[in-house]
Amino acid sequence: MTTLTIDLPDNLAKEAKDAGLLTPDALAQLLRDAMRRRAGRRLLEVAKHVQAAGIPPMSDEDIIAEVKAVRAERRARQAKGDDAGRS
Repeated sequence: MTTLTIDLPDNLAKEAKDAGLLTPDALAQLLRDAMRRRAGRRLLEVAKHVQAAGIPPMSDEDIIAEVKAVRAERRARQAKGDDAGRS
């Protein structure tokens, strides 16, 4: 667990505390939400660049095939690592 110390204007700190936003759970959820929004914005930005570059979008079938291939590769690496630990 990490402990953070932050400086906030008194009025903002009081409002946030009164709203229940300064608890560890509330702050963790706020940070998760912010990171999710940031990742979504980055994804949309990348999509704009891909579209501008003229790269055709992948079909649903192609995406599913890629996901399956990555998962199979990950399972194979994990199995290989597991086997190496047993020798």
